[in-house]
Amino acid sequence: MESLWRKETGEIKTQRKKGERARDYAGTKYDVIVIGAGMAGILIAYYLQEAGKKVLVLEAKTIASGQTERTTAKITSQHGLKYSHLLNTIGLEKAKLYAKANEEAIREYERLIGEKGIECQFERTTAYLYATEDERPLKEEVRVATLLGVDAFYTEETELPFKVLGAVGFRNQAQFQPLQFLKALCKELTILEQVKVEKIKGHEIFTEDITFAAETIVVASHYPLKNVPGFYFLRQHQERSYCMALSGCEGMDGMYLGIDGEELSFRRAGEYLLLGGCGHRTGRQKRCYAKAKLEEYMKKYFPDAKQEVFWAAQDCMPHDGIPFIGRYSVFTPNLYVATGFQKWGMISSMVAAQLLRDEICGIRNDYSKVFTPQRLHFRAGKQEFLIDMKESIKGMSRGLFNREAPRCTHLGCGLHWNREEESWDCSCHGSRFDKNGKILDNPAKKDIRF
Repeated sequence: MESLWRKETGEIKTQRKKGERARDYAGTKYDVIVIGAGMAGILIAYYLQEAGKKVLVLEAKTIASGQTERTTAKITSQHGLKYSHLLNTIGLEKAKLYAKANEEAIREYERLIGEKGIECQFERTTAYLYATEDERPLKEEVRVATLLGVDAFYTEETELPFKVLGAVGFRNQAQFQPLQFLKALCKELTILEQVKVEKIKGHEIFTEDITFAAETIVVASHYPLKNVPGFYFLRQHQERSYCMALSGCEGMDGMYLGIDGEELSFRRAGEYLLLGGCGHRTGRQKRCYAKAKLEEYMKKYFPDAKQEVFWAAQDCMPHDGIPFIGRYSVFTPNLYVATGFQKWGMISSMVAAQLLRDEICGIRNDYSKVFTPQRLHFRAGKQEFLIDMKESIKGMSRGLFNREAPRCTHLGCGLHWNREEESWDCSCHGSRFDKNGKILDNPAKKDIRF
């Protein structure tokens, strides 16, 4: 399923010279090697290189071929009913730092895009949360967001084609065309595509037939490569969501996301309107298939519209609702990670780039206390942890006792057949395989052998 961004941008080329092979880069020891050439990996590499580091990026497929090309590309500090949750679970100081880190990330995008003159449809706009069943959570969210220093307001007026009970607006948020943005940055970086990392040990990175070395390694491959240490498979799950680009209907100046009822997402993208929603845990598809359901909403709210593109995204959802950005574990001083971006990968990628640049370069960054992977916020994610454990136990039992379903190559969970996308999906940790057993989404590293 090709996204609108890919359809508009096409292939993003690297700066490698004709005839050069990945093996030609293996003899050099780099200051930093970044694994993953999505938005996070490219931004991390860019800022580290700007700081004077010798950087190499390794990508298993092609640039931005993962979740980056499937985003709705909202650059916003508004992440659902986030701030009332954070205030109640991690306290005022850390909730304020979370908000400030994301607000600064928006400004950094604007600065970088303006400084380099990148044409990527970047524009400031207002991001709204709306409610159709109960507006009370919104009133609490605007109260807390304002307390934390966010320019937020409450309203009952929106551009949506249906009645809402209320909405919270965050002013001065942004949206853009992510692949056009990356196309400009990639010209300045050394990126090796079709280089799949199989193992990391110490300062070395092993692929099928090449070994690379670096003083520092950053895993920005959406889902972490190493199970132990880190244990990220016990600290987050994955969810899928869906989006379509519509033509022939009026656009919207703001970005919208529902908190109840249909929980739909809207934003304008040039001449198109993006309609998203129908999310679910990977491997747990609802009977109402996503594309058909979104088409129903399109006909209901935009009867004259035409569907141009349809695609799906997959997001890592940490139990406490905060990305993991920092050292991979206390036992791996030269290994760093950026994962758990929830459904806000564009803004979290910039937060990760700024934070990891500082940490790797030995610069103090106050945001590290919020995003550190070594944090313990059990109270904030207790319910999600228990749900994940239940799903993992069920999945592993299916792998042991159901011989008809293939098993995930990550930890052996039994897979579910996703009829709509024609894929085998793992409800334990979110790995996906096509109908022939080839990996579509990690953490699995090996294909299925039927």
